[in-house]
Amino acid sequence: MQTVRQCEALQGQCLEWRSQGLRVGFVPTMGFLHEGHLSLMRIARSRCDKLVVSIYVNPLQFGPGEDLESYPRDEEGDAAKCDQEGCDLLFLPHSLYSEGHSTRVRVEGLTNRLCGANRPGHFEGVTTVVSRLFGLVLPHLAVFGEKDFQQLAVIRRMTRDLGLPVEVVGGPLVRDLDGLALSSRNAYLSTEERARALSLSGALRAMAESGIQDTSDLLRLGHGLLEVDELDYLEVLDAETLEPLEVLDRPARAFVAARVGRTRLIDNWAL
Repeated sequence: MQTVRQCEALQGQCLEWRSQGLRVGFVPTMGFLHEGHLSLMRIARSRCDKLVVSIYVNPLQFGPGEDLESYPRDEEGDAAKCDQEGCDLLFLPHSLYSEGHSTRVRVEGLTNRLCGANRPGHFEGVTTVVSRLFGLVLPHLAVFGEKDFQQLAVIRRMTRDLGLPVEVVGGPLVRDLDGLALSSRNAYLSTEERARALSLSGALRAMAESGIQDTSDLLRLGHGLLEVDELDYLEVLDAETLEPLEVLDRPARAFVAARVGRTRLIDNWAL
């Protein structure tokens, strides 16, 4: 496995692979890798000749007071996991943005709700960094997890709208044995907080299994099962447009974001 830190070295290697007719797959991450990330690498690995993984804690997607400085990091452990999963090139930049970087990419509509409403500027940071990475890696396909379902929808829309020749693939959400959606931020949770954090997946599962079609009643059920310190949102939305539904008459998903202790967690479930 190669490890590179310079943007020019990354792009040069990927251009060389493409000139050889090789299919390049890409998994962008912010590191502190867990089984969810590794599952995305396996999906990409099975569909490409060369696999690129990036690890970069992107400052553009963190708002004031968020955990940019304290975000968990484990460069040595992450590199070992990438090597084990057959990564061909690990990109570990010190920075992705040159001095004077002034370009931003914004997707409208899909970013109006959920984390887009609760974290102003977050998705602009996501789409800016992903478009930058796409321009460097030039991948044939890129894999993103369905745990960040809104992010996946936004990146798909950005890729389509900008005419980027990248196949955006969604990887299934991965849960721990107790049902908690895997997240690098789970490391922040105390034992007591983790027990309460299970109420997120518990509420969503109950909503999915209830058979209730009226979304107001569904949300009432979910609210009654949550054991959190601060609820950002609990919503039932159209799975494609992310618009609210009154009844479950089409594919839908339930979305939740909440703080348990000081840790902000998100989860979603197909309905």
